[in-house]
Amino acid sequence: MSSHDAVRDAATADTADKRRWIALAIVMTAAFMDLVDATIVNIAIPSIERDLGASFGAIQWITAGYALAFAAGLITGGRLGDIYGRRRLFLLGTAGFTVASALCGFAANQEMLVASRLLQGAAAAMMVPQVLSIVHVTFPAHERGKVFGLFGAIMGLGAVSGPLLGALLTQWNIAGLEWRPIFLINLPVGVAALILGRKFITESKAPKALRLDLVGVVLATLAMLMLIYPLTRGRELDWPLWGHLMMAGSLVVFAALVAYEKYKTRKDGSPLVELSLFKVKSFAAGIAVQLTFGVVMGIFFLVWTLYMQIGLGWTALKAGLTGVPFSIAVSAAAGLSVQALVPRFGRKVLQAGALTMAAGLLLYFFLAGRYGMEIAPWQMIAPLVVMGLGMGLIVAPLTDAVLSEVPREHAGSASGLINTTGQMGNALGLGLVSVVFFGTIDEKRLAAFPAETGEAFTNAFRNSLGWAVVVLAGIFLVMFALPAKSKQHVEGAQDEPADADGVGEPGEPGEPVKESALVS
Repeated sequence: MSSHDAVRDAATADTADKRRWIALAIVMTAAFMDLVDATIVNIAIPSIERDLGASFGAIQWITAGYALAFAAGLITGGRLGDIYGRRRLFLLGTAGFTVASALCGFAANQEMLVASRLLQGAAAAMMVPQVLSIVHVTFPAHERGKVFGLFGAIMGLGAVSGPLLGALLTQWNIAGLEWRPIFLINLPVGVAALILGRKFITESKAPKALRLDLVGVVLATLAMLMLIYPLTRGRELDWPLWGHLMMAGSLVVFAALVAYEKYKTRKDGSPLVELSLFKVKSFAAGIAVQLTFGVVMGIFFLVWTLYMQIGLGWTALKAGLTGVPFSIAVSAAAGLSVQALVPRFGRKVLQAGALTMAAGLLLYFFLAGRYGMEIAPWQMIAPLVVMGLGMGLIVAPLTDAVLSEVPREHAGSASGLINTTGQMGNALGLGLVSVVFFGTIDEKRLAAFPAETGEAFTNAFRNSLGWAVVVLAGIFLVMFALPAKSKQHVEGAQDEPADADGVGEPGEPGEPVKESALVS
């Protein structure tokens, strides 16, 4: 090879390297936008309630409806990316998410807002699964730990910075729009992601031809709707018999889904859910952790907002600023866990995170009871920092632990399942708010004696924290099923030239990308 050729090849490799990091920034921005949007609404709930006259039931649907539509479509979105191209589905989902955000921002009543949130969740279900898939097929094995650590840190930051951003946008009341800018802010971000995504994101598909499993789509969606819908509306309708029957029936539909997916695998090898993934121990255990952790997040973020703004009567800005120590702690712990702790201690880091987060919740439980309505933001710093440290130790390394041993050809299906279980857990947690929070509040009594609202909401908040601690204890136990250390930390994946499935990286021989590695 001549020196000229060597220089040219080096320049090409450098350009490709820069493009993939730009692509990473684009997909992470979109994922951040989705996660912020899932939490930003909580802080604006009192403003929405006043402006649209929304009921408690409508408030739950504004939050849980998004999570429900998101969870119901995620597996399908991941598989569609495998079939038709991950970049294509990412751009389509981003466009839909941007349009739905505009509809939310201009909603004339609570019904339109709920419907727009459902549409927004469905669009996110097409966009978000492609993020992990694109990362999985774009970066070599030895870089993925760092990339997923960065991903986890940004996602953790998104989860807790949403309330602060929502508080600022609501408090500023830009152009007299009150809560509406929390949705409208997505428009310029979405447009930028579309323009840059077309230029910098590599197109990739599954290496073998797949077909969409429509029966699997129907069964998966039906099972989740039958479980979460009655849970969300149960308290509002005084827990009717049909609700209990639907939830029990969802287990039957889930069983039917598993049986059909086994048949579909034998028939043509194109199932919606790649059941073989659950034979990978790290994946199966990680999915269980993702589900239960989502329940904790779904419960905590909503009841925390209701407690501060309605129970304690704080402004949106005061409530949002109170969460800043939480955000800082999550980001700090996420970075530390991936760079220094996980390579040395492996699974124990995630288990320490679950115990630390539970300790923070218990401290919050104690302080909320001790100080009651007189509690100040500075008195919440200690429990929020402890909780944030625990959350950071979990969210950053978890994605890498779940995906570390997944074959590349199933990247879309795997990431769809990861996101689905997390969002399903989140939707379950939001649905359980009816039980653990509103279930302890006598709305008729509060209507007659509004002065008791603060005490009632404080007691409901403490009850919710107690249940969250119970779930975290379950998470700690499930984590024993995770590998003691991930494969790449044990084997030194930095020396691997390719993935475990023997497939090369984008642009290398054996790459399953069906289009050019650098699509402009």
